[in-house]
Amino acid sequence: MGKNIVRGYYDESYPPIPTSGTRFWRRNLLWQAWRFIVLNIKIMRIVVGGHS
Repeated sequence: MGKNIVRGYYDESYPPIPTSGTRFWRRNLLWQAWRFIVLNIKIMRIVVGGHS
């Protein structure tokens, strides 16, 4: 019988680590609030456009 060889995961299997800039923007409440407003405006444009 053949032996089963156990190998570790390759580096490509792990997710990328966010940079310090990415972590800053994810934690910035003002940026999150602004993106929330922009997203809601986009959604409202789609909804209002569908009712015309």
